Amino acid sequence: MAKQTNNNTSNLEKKFRPLVIILSIVIPVVVALLFSMPKVEGIDLSFLPPIYATINGITAILLVAAIISIKKGNRLRHQRFMLTAVLCSLLFLVGYVAYHLTSDTTLFGDLNHDGSLSKAERARLGIGAYVYYLLLASHIILSIGVIPLVMITYLKGWANNLISHRKWGKVTFPIWLYVAISGVVVYVMISPYYG
Repeated sequence: MAKQTNNNTSNLEKKFRPLVIILSIVIPVVVALLFSMPKVEGIDLSFLPPIYATINGITAILLVAAIISIKKGNRLRHQRFMLTAVLCSLLFLVGYVAYHLTSDTTLFGDLNHDGSLSKAERARLGIGAYVYYLLLASHIILSIGVIPLVMITYLKGWANNLISHRKWGKVTFPIWLYVAISGVVVYVMISPYYG
């Protein structure tokens, strides 16, 4: 019976592995391409950044709750928290893409909202700009890397490959948590400069 379960697990993972690989490539490429596309005119989605920043915060809370649940042995609650965290991340992605398809990029430090930084605006930023851009760069790079990590870890849990799921989870959890929390911090830092 154990051998049959292992075969089912292996087959399930093999069946969905190509989808994980495709999505891991397609999602970051599509998001990157949106920055080169002309903006959709006539639609105001300027209300979205605080919403998707809040969704990032909720994701972080869900991740911590999921870890606490599994450490207490509550597998069902862990699964529910993780599914909700995945859905929140998808909702974040939709909001993020929708906002950036309809809005110009906001520059950190652009107090007069003219789309460029004057010498006075640059001088005012000081070390804050370095902190912001370092945080933003790490957030973006890790958000790309966390896509396959989350999908692989989730797939292993779904396929009941619990030993491998735990191993992947130990890598995925801190990265995903960092991405969620840093997304909130990036929003808080850039929010004064939204037009």
